[in-house]
Amino acid sequence: MTTEERRPERTEGTAPVLRQQVLVLYLATSALDSHVVGWSLYDGTDRTSPTTGDSDVPPYESGEAALRAGWRLIQAAQLLPPYPGQEYDVSFLKHEFFFERIVDARAEPREPGCR
Repeated sequence: MTTEERRPERTEGTAPVLRQQVLVLYLATSALDSHVVGWSLYDGTDRTSPTTGDSDVPPYESGEAALRAGWRLIQAAQLLPPYPGQEYDVSFLKHEFFFERIVDARAEPREPGCR
């Protein structure tokens, strides 16, 4: 009689290699259904290395469209009231939303910006 736990044997190459992809969308307002004015994509699968100016077309039309495509919202912009007199300053993009998805690095690549 053995007291060791028996685990199923894994053959090499069957376990998924999970990696994170992060999508940062800057929206026109704090609403997830507002249009995208800027974006960044970080791909932990090492299949792509996007840089600034890769495309004039955002990967999704809104944050809501990214959710429908399977991205998970992990951080939303903090809403801070502007200092009096600075209501119309445009020094930074303040409606920033972080999305992620976990993908198998060995699987066929999915387009990060599939609409």
